[in-house]
Amino acid sequence: MVKTPQEKWKESIIAYRKKCQKILNLSKSIRYAGIINEYGRTLTGLVRPNTIPLWSAEQVKNEFFIISTLMTLRKSYAEKVGVLDFMHLSHPKVTVLVFQRKNITFYVSVDVKTKNIEALISKIKKIL
Repeated sequence: MVKTPQEKWKESIIAYRKKCQKILNLSKSIRYAGIINEYGRTLTGLVRPNTIPLWSAEQVKNEFFIISTLMTLRKSYAEKVGVLDFMHLSHPKVTVLVFQRKNITFYVSVDVKTKNIEALISKIKKIL
């Protein structure tokens, strides 16, 4: 049986959501795991239960647009320096890890107090 584009899309979203759940299960210090497309639109995302968001919905929309624009612009540099492995953005209240695979971006926010962030990054890469 041939799947329709809509069925394929649904299956992709379900697979992405499962990856987000696996990422969230890696550590209690992970606040959010989500996937955005090349236009900054959220495909799926999970917030850890009982986590108080730091941003409003509009701020999240702007953040994802900025990240997607940055990731799109970085693609033109891949020929010279290689494909981007991940980005690590440190803020006083939260750490953001960004991974790009094909045309989607995995966006993970982590409590700033997290110890051994390198091990967490390694575990996330294995899921991707």
